[in-house]
Amino acid sequence: MTAPPDGGRLQPTRPPELAGWGLVGLVLGLLVRPVWERLDDTAPVVTWAQPLGLFLVAAVVAGTAWSTWRTVHVRRERLEPHRAVNRLVLARAVAVAGAFVGGGYLGYAASWLGDASPLADERLVRGGLAALGGLLAVVASLLLERACRVRSDD
Repeated sequence: MTAPPDGGRLQPTRPPELAGWGLVGLVLGLLVRPVWERLDDTAPVVTWAQPLGLFLVAAVVAGTAWSTWRTVHVRRERLEPHRAVNRLVLARAVAVAGAFVGGGYLGYAASWLGDASPLADERLVRGGLAALGGLLAVVASLLLERACRVRSDD
C-alpha cells in the first residue's frame, strides 16, 4: 500500500468545496417557495428559532475554537488525540452544513425580494439572518480547524 501524495496529512477544508455546498443550498432554497406553494398553497414561515439556532451553533464552535487555540498555541499543551480528531470532525461538519444551510436560507430569502405579500418582509429578514448565522458557523468552524493545526516539526 502506498502513502497518499500529501504524506498522510489532513488538508484544510477547501473554499471551492464550501462554495459548492453553498451553491447547492442556494439553488434548493430558491426552489423551496415555488414548490411548496404548488403543493401546499402556503410558503413556509421562517421563525426566530432558525437564525437563533444557527447563531448558537456559531457561538459554540467559536468558543471551542478559542479554547483549542489557547490550549494548543498559547499554552503549548497537547490535546489528547481523540479530542483533536473530534474537534476537527466537528469543524468540518459544521463548515459543510453551515455553507449548505446558509445558502439555502439565502436562496429562500432571495425568493421573497420584490414580493408585496404581507409576510414577505418577515420571511426576507429572518431568512437573511439565518443565512448570516450559517456564514458565521462556517467562519467559526474554519477557525476551529485552524486552531487544531500543529507545527510540522517533530
